Amino acid sequence: MAVDTTTAAPSHPEGDEGGEEAVRPLLSGAPAEVEDEELDIRYAPYARRDAYGPMGRGPLSAAQVARLVLAGVVLLPLRLVAGVLLVVAYYLVCRVCTLFVGGVGEGRPRLQGLRREAVLRAGRVLSRAMLFVFGFYWIPVSDRSFPNAENSVSKLPLIGLISKCLGCIFVQRESKCSDSKGVSGAVTERLHEVSQDENSPMILLFPEGTTTNGDYLLPFKTGAFLARAPLQPVILRYPYRRFSPAWDSMDGARHVFLLLCQFANYIEVVRLPVYYPSEQEKQDPRVYANNVRKLLATEGNLVLSNLGLAEKRVYHAALNGNSPRALHQKDD
Repeated sequence: MAVDTTTAAPSHPEGDEGGEEAVRPLLSGAPAEVEDEELDIRYAPYARRDAYGPMGRGPLSAAQVARLVLAGVVLLPLRLVAGVLLVVAYYLVCRVCTLFVGGVGEGRPRLQGLRREAVLRAGRVLSRAMLFVFGFYWIPVSDRSFPNAENSVSKLPLIGLISKCLGCIFVQRESKCSDSKGVSGAVTERLHEVSQDENSPMILLFPEGTTTNGDYLLPFKTGAFLARAPLQPVILRYPYRRFSPAWDSMDGARHVFLLLCQFANYIEVVRLPVYYPSEQEKQDPRVYANNVRKLLATEGNLVLSNLGLAEKRVYHAALNGNSPRALHQKDD
């Protein structure tokens, strides 16, 4: 289980706890600067504080523009070509390893023995190579000890087969249809599989369900805790000076462009000890989720927030000039 955080210099704004407070409409007639300040306070977990401003559309100096243009002309094409080559290479590995294996078209292929080992080892090497291409040259990993203590992705060319071989569980956020198993059921089934078979691939979960600016920790989804199985909490930090790699409030194309145009990106991995649930936590997944969340907040020096994906969409709509109230009513 991992939690994304992004390390930056600014302090934590107040007023991030109220769920209903977060969806109030903006004051009509207020100046744009006041409205932006109100938005940043009300939706503090999603406010960008890097050099590119809200939604990556903030004002830039002439030097910043020149630097961005140079990176876009020289660095961006090199990284795109190298990234595509790595994806193609891993796709070919997955294609060879899934020949004559059932389940590829319907879902996760059942790979065993040398096939599974080849996919895992190639995935580790090529994933690290991809991070290097994207500017994550050094990734510090630290271990802490305590005293006593199916959606559109699956259909993408190349990426679809790779994600299936890696055992990804696909989430359809906009789907309204009922599923006998659903995402929570799929996660619980996979966790039981991992706990019963040591050769089964581990599963990585992001329990917040979305990203923040790295100073806050959102409520956890309980699906990851229904299996009552032990887990290892992990904190991912993204220190930055100019561009925040965390995908908190920006459209995908702009985010990828700015990420690839930044010469060096940074990520730090902090692994906490394995967390074994108590009997009370096994009986109540909400208690289990909340206790793990509080632990991560303490160890990561994060502020607990009650906001979620719905409020993030309202915030994005407001930044784009749409009515927060209208979007909130539409989501309801």
